[in-house]
Amino acid sequence: MFSFFQPNRNGHLRRVMTLLEEAQLARIEHQAAAEHHGALARMYGERAKRLERELYGSAQMQLADPKDEKAVLYALDARQRLESQVKA
Repeated sequence: MFSFFQPNRNGHLRRVMTLLEEAQLARIEHQAAAEHHGALARMYGERAKRLERELYGSAQMQLADPKDEKAVLYALDARQRLESQVKA
């Protein structure tokens, strides 16, 4: 008659299944974020290497002949080229 104090197994199982689904979604979201951060780390590593080459390479070029060096501007997106560079 009074089942208020009886454990509700169906409710408990539904709650556990909801928590499991939330945990699985959180794992997927964090895995995607980790892949994104890994890609950013590789991108910034390549950028640092490129900037070091430009910095140290341009110092050696200035010693050789400063007239041969041309100013280069880089877009924020490495795949894009600035209009002035396309025309040159």
